[in-house]
Amino acid sequence: MEQTAQTYRGTERLLYGIILGVLAFWLFAQTTLNIAPTMAADLQVDQSFMNIAVSITALFSGIFIVVIGGLADRVGRVRILVLGFVLSIVGSLLVGLAPSGAMGGTFLMLGRICQGLSGAFVMPSSLALVKAYWDGAQRQRAISLWSMGSWGGSGFAALFGGLMAENVGWRWIFIIAAVVSLIGLLMVRGTPESKAAPDEGYRLDLPGVLTFTVAMVALQIFATQGAAWGWASLPTLALLLVAVVFGVVFYRVESNNPHAFVQFRLFRNLTFTGATISNLLLNATAGIIIVTMLVLQEGGGMTAQRAGLLTLGYAITILVFIRVGEKLLQRYGPRKPMLWGTYIVGLSILLLMPTNLLLGTYTVLAVAAFALFGLGLAFYATPSTDAALSNLPEDQSGAGSGIYKMASSLGASFGVAISATIYTAIAGQPEGVPWIQGVITFAGNQANLPSREAAFFALAANLVMVVAAVASIVVTVPPGKSNGRIAAQPSPKT
Repeated sequence: MEQTAQTYRGTERLLYGIILGVLAFWLFAQTTLNIAPTMAADLQVDQSFMNIAVSITALFSGIFIVVIGGLADRVGRVRILVLGFVLSIVGSLLVGLAPSGAMGGTFLMLGRICQGLSGAFVMPSSLALVKAYWDGAQRQRAISLWSMGSWGGSGFAALFGGLMAENVGWRWIFIIAAVVSLIGLLMVRGTPESKAAPDEGYRLDLPGVLTFTVAMVALQIFATQGAAWGWASLPTLALLLVAVVFGVVFYRVESNNPHAFVQFRLFRNLTFTGATISNLLLNATAGIIIVTMLVLQEGGGMTAQRAGLLTLGYAITILVFIRVGEKLLQRYGPRKPMLWGTYIVGLSILLLMPTNLLLGTYTVLAVAAFALFGLGLAFYATPSTDAALSNLPEDQSGAGSGIYKMASSLGASFGVAISATIYTAIAGQPEGVPWIQGVITFAGNQANLPSREAAFFALAANLVMVVAAVASIVVTVPPGKSNGRIAAQPSPKT
């Protein structure tokens, strides 16, 4: 007898199929943070173009994750999950099979967009299925494994990408990703469909999605290409104008729309606003990964494999200590662990900034820095989610969760874009930043000064983001314990 959604209970096959979908995005698609120089050289594209390709995946995931999550509730979560697998397969193959030369950039960009959309399809639909088909302790285990796929995948992405690129070739990363997605698709096939109760008042917020997409894409291209085109050039200024105009239109459309996918009324809650802003800024510090990988490979002559090995501590500490953040929340409330985590992230950036040191010394600092980076994010994750969502009314928790998740992806996207742009702009100048050499003495090889100076300034921009995150927490998150309801999402990535 065929099982229905009312009688079905989640199986190990479904759970691990879902996790494969999560890994295809967080492990395989995120390897570009490390292997971007290798890919750019092989495909014969400029590094500034490659910067867009790296960051646009998180951008499209962030833009569409909220609206696709709502759509999944209406048309079917299994159906949306399957479409996510299909997008992952198509996107991975487009990237992995991209030809070198003129068409390579087109294949790369289309593939990265498909990978971003796959994340927007897979993440909300898979979490909704976990909630629908697992209960009690089994649900907690399923969410933990889901989160490990998300955080563990992103933590190991740089290391995995380096190992694959150096030993079998970077293209195999994406070909294997397509195979992994196909296996995941086959594992979830046959799952009974799950939908929310019919809502006659639901309307797809197409005007909001379109205006928001245009504004964000224009802003992303402005951030990544402005230095290459010239900040005062006509194309750059035109992109900025498009971003501003469509941003204003988006605000006006959403402000009077009861079906808006971004509910601006939620930002009247000061704690939600501050936690969401700090979440966006802390996720933006993902830019330190691409900057460090670039300076170690271009300035230090390291292979992608060796550079990726330095990030191992990031993966380990975030997995080991993420439950510690939950315990700190229960004991101290959200404010203190959020601040502690943010301070630790700031310390990790400070350790990466002395690019004037010799490579051997800097390598030791990088190992410690990435371990602290994971530790800081682990302390911050669950308390931040709780601070954002626990004080919202029950009927606003779904919308609040969607905005909070969107802030995670958009923060990572723009953080990577801004950091990579600053690095590329300075590293591309033969003289670098001459005045900094009178302030800081750069030891060792002087031929790579532009790369080392570029990394210093790009990392400094990330430190500014941390300072802004601290200010956001201090001003908006009240001291003491929360109201006792820990939010369902255990980390910013969920």
